[in-house]
Amino acid sequence: MAKKIPVKIKSSARFVAMNVLNKVETQQAYSNLLINQAMNDAQLSEKDGRLMTEIVYGTISRKLTLEFYLAPFVVNAKKIDPWVKQLLLLSLYQLEYLDRVPAHAVVDEAVEIAKAKGNVGASKFVNGVLRTIQRKGLPEVSSIKDPLERLSVELSMPVWLVQKLVAILGEEEAKAIGLSLFEPSRVSARVNTALISRDEAVQDLIDNDLEVVASELSPVGLTGKKGFIAGSWLFKEGKLTVQDESSMLVAPSLQIEPNHVVLDACAAPGGKTTHMATYVDEAKGGKIIALDIHKHKVKLIESNAERLHVSDRVEAKVLDARKISEEYADETFDRILTDAPCSGLGLLRRKPDIKYSKKESDFEGLPSIQLGILESLAPKLKKSGIMTYSTCTITQEENQGVIRSFLEKHPEYKAIDIKGCEDIQSNEEFPSVTIYPHQYQTDGFFICCLQRQS
Repeated sequence: MAKKIPVKIKSSARFVAMNVLNKVETQQAYSNLLINQAMNDAQLSEKDGRLMTEIVYGTISRKLTLEFYLAPFVVNAKKIDPWVKQLLLLSLYQLEYLDRVPAHAVVDEAVEIAKAKGNVGASKFVNGVLRTIQRKGLPEVSSIKDPLERLSVELSMPVWLVQKLVAILGEEEAKAIGLSLFEPSRVSARVNTALISRDEAVQDLIDNDLEVVASELSPVGLTGKKGFIAGSWLFKEGKLTVQDESSMLVAPSLQIEPNHVVLDACAAPGGKTTHMATYVDEAKGGKIIALDIHKHKVKLIESNAERLHVSDRVEAKVLDARKISEEYADETFDRILTDAPCSGLGLLRRKPDIKYSKKESDFEGLPSIQLGILESLAPKLKKSGIMTYSTCTITQEENQGVIRSFLEKHPEYKAIDIKGCEDIQSNEEFPSVTIYPHQYQTDGFFICCLQRQS
C-alpha cells in the first residue's frame, strides 16, 4: 500500500517537480508532456507552476553538472532510491542557480518531502547531504583534467555531443551554444496577418498585460517576455499561433503564389502548413496538401487549420511521403516543403531530455531516410518549381550532407538563394542557412531551397 502523502506536500511545487524528474529519469518520459499534466493534476497556482517548471527544466538542463557536484557527497549513489537522487539534484539546482530562493527554504522543504515520501532515515540523509554541501562547497569543474570531459560537465552534454559540436564549429562556438541552452526558452508566436497586423497584435497583447516584442527574425513573428500567449483571445480567435521564430522562415522561402498547389510532405502539427496556406487563394486554384503518416496527427493539422481560418485551403491526408508515387503523378506540385524527420538537436533548449535519452547511434540511419524522402518527392515538382528542405537539427550529416548527396544524384536541381533570409549569414558550399540556438535564442534550424531546372 502506497504511503499517504499530506496534501500540503503533494501540492507543493518541489514535490511535483521531484515526481516529474523521477518519471523522466526512470521511464524515459518527456518532460514537456509531464509538466502540463502534473500542473493540472496538482492544481498548482500560476506562481507554483512557474517554479515547478523552472526547477524541472533547470535540473534536466544541468543534469551532468549537478551529478558531478553531488558525487563527492554521496558514497553509494547506486543504492539511493531514484526519487531521493532527484530530490537532491533539484535541491542542489535551486541552491546553486536560483538566487531568489532562500537556501533554508530549499533545504527545509527537501527534508519535509523526504520524510513524507520516505521515512525519518531518508529525511536525515537528505538533510545531511545538503548541509554538508552548504558547509564544504562544491567541487570545481576546472579540476577535471580531460578537456572534453571537462566541457561535457560544464555544458551538461554527453561527450559524443560535445565532440560533434566542436567538430562542426570549434570549441569556442560549441561552448557558446552549450551555455546558451541554459537560458530559458522564450515563447514566440506567428501573427495571422490575413486577420490582423503584427503591430496591432503586439499592441493588443501589451494592452492585456503581456510583455511582447516584434521578432527580429520574422516579419510576422513576435516573442513573449511575460504572460501566457496561448491563453490570449488572439490565439483563441486564430489571429496568432505559437511557432518558433526560425520555423517562420520556411513558408516565405518557397515564394508561394496564390494559384500554387503546394505539398507539405511531413506536415504535423501544421504550423508551417497553416503559414503556407496564408499565401494561396482557393478561388485561384491554390491549396496546400499536407501529409503525415499518423491519423491522429492529420487530425491535429486539420484542427490547427480550422482555428487559423485556412481549412478551405488545406487538404490533410494520411500518407508516407516516401510512397507519394502511389497517389500523385509526376510534376503535380508548384512547390514542395520537406520538413524532414530529424534528430531534433536544434530543440535542446525546449527539450533538454534529448541530450541524455539519445545516443549518437540513434541518428545514424536518419540521413538515408531524409534523402529517401527527397528522392521520392523530386519527380513530383514541376519544372522551375521550388522544393524547400528544412530540419530542426544542426548536424551536417542531416543537413548539408543530405543536400550534397541529393544534388549529386539530381543534376536537374540546383540550390538557390533563400528568400527572407538575406540578412542571415551563411558560409555554406551552396546557398543554405543554418541557425544555431545561441545566435537568436531560437531553435536550431536548417533551410535549403532547391529549384528544378528541367
